[in-house]
Amino acid sequence: MATLSPLDNCIAALDNAIRTVSGAAHASRPTPGKADLGAPGLPPDARRLSGALMRVNHVGEVCAQALYEAQALTARSDAVRRQMEHAAREETDHLAWTAERLEALGDRPSLLNPVWYAGAFAIGLAAGRAGDRWSLGFLVETERQVEEHLAGHLDRLPSQDLASRAIVSQMKTDEAGHADAALAAGAAPLPAPLRWLMRGAAKVMTTTAHYV
Repeated sequence: MATLSPLDNCIAALDNAIRTVSGAAHASRPTPGKADLGAPGLPPDARRLSGALMRVNHVGEVCAQALYEAQALTARSDAVRRQMEHAAREETDHLAWTAERLEALGDRPSLLNPVWYAGAFAIGLAAGRAGDRWSLGFLVETERQVEEHLAGHLDRLPSQDLASRAIVSQMKTDEAGHADAALAAGAAPLPAPLRWLMRGAAKVMTTTAHYV
């Protein structure tokens, strides 16, 4: 397998950023709850709530693309690079699913997606440059927090919104798998202050994306 030059890597990273932010992602797996993708039975309040929550989830997937792209670029071993790329492919499914669901709900993605992507990419670069064990540890903590966040959304999504609930449930399962794989690969546990900082940053992002 040929090794890409730094210029090739930069071009690939830019291409991924454009595809992610422009909404050009395509899923490799069928959308969970596909039969329920229409929302004919949702009252206006429930539809708005589902749209806001799925917009937040879509932002999370935009950030995941940026994080994994940056961590793959800075990985020191081929094994860790492949692990990041595999996780990114599954996150691409999530990105496409949440975008599809937003459209079905008559809602829109966050207007700040380019900002979220750029910030997450910078964080991913920092995590990757710290070394593979720390990068994997960052992946574990990120996915554990996302898993917790998705569990909260399953509690908040309207019970009749079967399509959104099916998507979020599958996403939660995938995120747990990414964390478990990173742990098995030798992830280093992150210090508590860094975990708290990550929670704080995630709170700012999710609160803002709920509305913007």
